[in-house]
Amino acid sequence: MPQTYDAAIVGAGVVGALIARELSRYDLRVALLERLHDVAQGTTKANSAIVHAGFDAKAGSWKAKMNVRGNAMMPALCETLHVPFEQCGSLVVGFSPEELPTLEGLKVRGEANGVPGLQLLSREELLAMEPGVNPQAAGALLAPTGGIVCPYELCIAAAECAVRGGVEFYRDFDVEATDQDEAGFTLRGPAGEIRAGIVVNAAGVHADDLARLIGDDSFSIHARRGEYLLLDSAQAGVVSRTIFQCPSKMGKGVLITPTVHGNVLIGPSAEDIDDKLDLSTTDTGLRGIQETVARSVPDYRIRDVITSFTGLRAHCDRDDFILEPSAANPRFIHAAGVESPGLTAAPAIAEHITGLVFAALGDTPSEKPNWDPGRPEPVRISEMSAEERKAKIRENPDYGRIICRCENVSEGEIIDAIHAPAGARDVDGVKRRTRAGMGRCQGGFCGTKVLEILSRELDLPPDAITKFGGNSKILIEKTK
Repeated sequence: MPQTYDAAIVGAGVVGALIARELSRYDLRVALLERLHDVAQGTTKANSAIVHAGFDAKAGSWKAKMNVRGNAMMPALCETLHVPFEQCGSLVVGFSPEELPTLEGLKVRGEANGVPGLQLLSREELLAMEPGVNPQAAGALLAPTGGIVCPYELCIAAAECAVRGGVEFYRDFDVEATDQDEAGFTLRGPAGEIRAGIVVNAAGVHADDLARLIGDDSFSIHARRGEYLLLDSAQAGVVSRTIFQCPSKMGKGVLITPTVHGNVLIGPSAEDIDDKLDLSTTDTGLRGIQETVARSVPDYRIRDVITSFTGLRAHCDRDDFILEPSAANPRFIHAAGVESPGLTAAPAIAEHITGLVFAALGDTPSEKPNWDPGRPEPVRISEMSAEERKAKIRENPDYGRIICRCENVSEGEIIDAIHAPAGARDVDGVKRRTRAGMGRCQGGFCGTKVLEILSRELDLPPDAITKFGGNSKILIEKTK
């Protein structure tokens, strides 16, 4: 007999994980299903990592409402979950007098959305604030509530909290079919099947495919490919805030931004594609990013690029988030079409979807008396003082063996990441949780050591360890 749950969330990106965390507060049996090998493997792992202020979205839209609410929730949420967050502010730069009315319009829209502190800057005020910006700029819009966060760390932390609160996490659970009856749904795939009274559709670029399994074709989603370049921490300080260019119909344009880990990120491109699995980077896309961002900050150093990557945004034909029960079955609840500002909006979306789950249940379940909204703070040797490191190493010598020299990550931190709730099962999972392999050499020195630790801690042969699940094996066979 399949396991039965009050609710199943399909999709373990940042939206699905935060919904799972919110539902774990209550006396409910909840499952979190992910078609890939780990949480945060889709759009969540590859986006701009921006906490948007909320001036861009159309007033009254779900994007506008959830953005502003999510922005207000983000600082306390990140503090509770021990996730790095900086409210560094953002700037939208106009490069000609003709673009200044666009900035004025964004300010008016932002104020209608309830964004505080918006301010138009002259060229002189902009350059005093960000000396690296192109001196040909004509002016800018300052949004002091803009910020930066690590999206995959937020997702991982939320999933850990959810699992600690009783949510059951299913990896490699690709939902290929559903049956419906009065009691709910049977969700089936190659990994097996489960029963759920309510289903939350947080499946990202695949949300329309999932909806069609219950006969709901009310919306469609296509993948919008965005390519990025990540610069080494040697470029830290080239900008101190997120720098946007004036937006276009394809999105907020190419940006340059600091990250919470001291790198600099530039991108994304924007290209609508048919293949929802195509994460390739292209020469055209990456060259276009370099040329476009040079308009904003001419003196960044392209030689300090340490990696490139691609993310897919779930662009919906409604051009807004879909946060509602399906017309085909009110117990099937959509958290779909969540593209930018989806990361910022995710905490507010989780709050809203939880209310829809309660409405579908016909009751508000009781809260668990001992529910913990956070998680234990991860050990981060690189952020400790010398005395703190010595004390931690005396407690556990594993913290004294440095595996990743670029990011100063210890064996103890990697072991913690593997054994955490919903912990790492592959090399990229360790990378996202600890930053081992995130530095300038991109795992060239530490990759084999991480593989050995995974093999030992999971009691698996070395050739069973993958980079990111599936067929992404690192070792093929023994040679001797």
